[in-house]
Amino acid sequence: MLLALCTAIAHCQLLCSLLLPALFLSGILCICLVVLLWGVRLWIQRKKQLRSAGRDGKRPLLVAFFHPYCNAGGGGERVLWCAIRTLQKKNVTCVVYTGDKDATGEEIVEGAFRRFNIKLIHPVKFVFLEKRFLVEASLYPHFTLLGQSLGSVFLGWEALLKCAPDIYIDSMGYAFTIPLFKYLGGCRVGCYVHYPTISTDMLSVVRNQDTRFNNAAFITSSPLFSKFKLVYYYFFAFMYGLVGSCSDVVMVNSSWTLNHILSLWRVGACTSVVYPPCDVQAFLDIPLEVEKSTSEYSIVSVSQFRPEKDHPLQIRAFAKLMKEKRVGQQPSLKLILIGGCRNQQDEERVNKLKRLCEELAVSDDVVFRINIPFEELKRHLAEATIGLHTMWNEHFGIGVVECMAAGTIILAHNSGGPKLDIVVRHEGRVTGFLAEDEDSYAETMAYIFSLPPEKRLEIRESARRSVHRFSDQHFEDTFLLSVEPLFK
Repeated sequence: MLLALCTAIAHCQLLCSLLLPALFLSGILCICLVVLLWGVRLWIQRKKQLRSAGRDGKRPLLVAFFHPYCNAGGGGERVLWCAIRTLQKKNVTCVVYTGDKDATGEEIVEGAFRRFNIKLIHPVKFVFLEKRFLVEASLYPHFTLLGQSLGSVFLGWEALLKCAPDIYIDSMGYAFTIPLFKYLGGCRVGCYVHYPTISTDMLSVVRNQDTRFNNAAFITSSPLFSKFKLVYYYFFAFMYGLVGSCSDVVMVNSSWTLNHILSLWRVGACTSVVYPPCDVQAFLDIPLEVEKSTSEYSIVSVSQFRPEKDHPLQIRAFAKLMKEKRVGQQPSLKLILIGGCRNQQDEERVNKLKRLCEELAVSDDVVFRINIPFEELKRHLAEATIGLHTMWNEHFGIGVVECMAAGTIILAHNSGGPKLDIVVRHEGRVTGFLAEDEDSYAETMAYIFSLPPEKRLEIRESARRSVHRFSDQHFEDTFLLSVEPLFK
């Protein structure tokens, strides 16, 4: 007994002799880290103070947007350029952090005008980033969300070193950069959330072992892998909520996004819905009239060629419609897929879609139009009968609004922004249709084509009247109101 007691005491003494120095060393390292970070913050603040003054002798307020793919040509980019144009009316200097090194600043601005019909008031300063590859999904075949988020921190660090702004706005969903700019950069920080990086819907998909583009079959078929991924998702959701809660201003693009951000970030006091700007006026100029007899009807899809947009569902539903000849012998039908390709992965995705068309024997009836100018987009929408959109839980759906404004009859997925905010009754009248799977899409398209032209015109007119709440002017008003706390 005495020997055991002595042994225990000796072990405790050994543990204390190791633990105390370890704690002391850890404390010293923590103090050094805090001092280092504080020194970095002071150095960055000093860089801000040395910024040259304007003509009036005052240092201009610098507002930076973190948008590594600002030249991509999607709905998120339209929000970016409209936000910049809006802030330029406040006479601030706008900066865009981008990784689009294959284009000059002038080419990017010209592209914004060509694609979105947006002309900026003043020049924009571009800060070109070298390490955009760190946020490429292809770099992280596994743990993609975590890998891209950590990569965005390093990319954000490069951006902060190259240009330290007064106000920082993440406009592309890289929430993990927010604490970096707030606490090291000393910036007032805001964000515009198009789509939560993780959502409760994503957690339910993993929990229910549903196979989707972001939940592979080998995971859903294994209870062990599914449980491991669920734990990983919960951990990531906790971290995502932690960094998001650092925001001074949070803007979300729809009711669906609002519900998820409120549950994850818990910053309701500084969160507001700012519907994205849709160039409805340009499409409202298209005259509406009863359709004349024609030898061909077109179905148009407008969305970037990304996996979540689910273009294969569009092609399969169209093939089913063609196969069953639900619209009769006349007229013929064309499916026109319009969208932007950001990179080689998107181009490969388009090639796969073309091969799917060949397999389903509809290659002659499906047309791909990639990175087209605004005027061509407008022409296609003016000629189309149906606007097609198939993304599950689309955060908003600018393409849906554009189709409705142009006078096409929209057929969107029965979820997300289209269900909650866009394809809803207006003044008690139908504004469009919703579907969920291949069969329901094919059936609804057949139903729309079976309607008398006068009934289709009635639906198109109701849809047009409902889209004014998504105009550029409405966006400018709500955006300025939301970001006002950042300028105080």
